[in-house]
Amino acid sequence: MASLKDLKNRIDSVKSTQKITKAMQMVAAAKLRRAQEAAEAARPYAQRMAAVMANLSTAMSGTPGASPLLVGTGKSDAYLLVVMTADRGLCGGFNTNIVKKARERVTALKAEGKDVKIICVGKKGADQLKRNFASLIVDKMDLSAEKTISGATAARIGDKIRLMFENGEFDVCELVSAEFVSVISQKPRAKVLIPAIDAIDEGVERPDLGGAVYDAEPDEETILNVLLPRYADTVILSALLENVAGEMGAKMAAMDNATRNAGELIDKLNLVYNRTRQAQITTELTEIISGAEAL
Repeated sequence: MASLKDLKNRIDSVKSTQKITKAMQMVAAAKLRRAQEAAEAARPYAQRMAAVMANLSTAMSGTPGASPLLVGTGKSDAYLLVVMTADRGLCGGFNTNIVKKARERVTALKAEGKDVKIICVGKKGADQLKRNFASLIVDKMDLSAEKTISGATAARIGDKIRLMFENGEFDVCELVSAEFVSVISQKPRAKVLIPAIDAIDEGVERPDLGGAVYDAEPDEETILNVLLPRYADTVILSALLENVAGEMGAKMAAMDNATRNAGELIDKLNLVYNRTRQAQITTELTEIISGAEAL
């Protein structure tokens, strides 16, 4: 049985851990509010951009001059998976769930005979995926130095993806990230980024032009060439913001659970401490009484 000193040290240690987890929970709660507001603010713009792309892609469907970013290469032999996770842990199963979704996609694509490449955005995703798919990882991006996620961050990732596409390194690009549903729910998802014709958000219906002809200045092809990279960056930015909100929500929930578990452990240790102390006192009293009777 542990001594009173050992139990006391254990209780003090758990109390210190509880203070840390409580502080981390409060920090995550403060960051969650800003991250959630940013993610929700980005959704209307992304949806409107998707609607515009749906309109233009309807007008350009079947046109020989359509951009490969819109219609693809005509093949689906090589896939690029952009796996977005957090750079830090202590957020429950947030990173693990995203990596699990990525593993499922890689396994399914490999079973179909596809060539798969992976770009890891976030340190935790790279650390987990390299155990099984180290040979498939072509690039790693650490965003831990980024104080806030901005359009420049998304553009940097988008430029890398577009450069690989122009070099013919893949035919289809998918983003594997988390969709922020609520504080306790972050849903991992795989979303097509290239070709953009397949990347329109769910709920955006292609408009029926009804035979009408719209004149665009200078022309649809030029407009699409400008909008397609911006649309891709918008999708990437939205995914990054959703990820940050999901990470903070998962971290807040995880630290709340850790704080409560520490409190329960402290109660149990205090009970053991009091019982041990009582047993020690009882033993001492018994020895005193026995010694007095012997005299």
